Amino acid sequence: MGHGSSGLRRIVREVAKFGAVGGAGLLVNLVVFNLVRHLTELPVVRASVIATVVAIVFNYIGFRYFTYRDRDKSGRTKELTLFLLFSVVGLVIENGILYAATYGFGWDSSLQSNIFKFVGIGIATLFRFWSYRSWVFKTLPAREAVASAESFLEEADQTAVRKPSPPRQRVL
Repeated sequence: MGHGSSGLRRIVREVAKFGAVGGAGLLVNLVVFNLVRHLTELPVVRASVIATVVAIVFNYIGFRYFTYRDRDKSGRTKELTLFLLFSVVGLVIENGILYAATYGFGWDSSLQSNIFKFVGIGIATLFRFWSYRSWVFKTLPAREAVASAESFLEEADQTAVRKPSPPRQRVL
């Protein structure tokens, strides 16, 4: 297989991991949304914002330690800042759609709220996938990755206890 198919496999694997974390985050978001909506008197969009914030925290942990665990780990403050910035944009997309449906069109039943919450999450997820992989969880540049691997191997060689090789026998 050529270099292109290895890149395709890598992106498919990344999308699958992103989807697994995102799917779990979706469940967290919808469960928290419905719990807050039915257990409190908060308006629908406020309940949704609370649920989205809980899902954002859940997703960061999943993305950092599962989906993108092999990505650059230097600059965690910058990473977290960018993650929060793009997550807030996603929050606005997600809840803007719910707001428009609820207050613009009067679609406020439990089923309608869940449908538009789900649609908003879907659209925001496309934005988040692009922004997280492009700006937040960057791949290590190839030179740095090779240098890192080489230094790891050199350290392993220096710390390994080397046993002398058995003498070679001559074949006559």
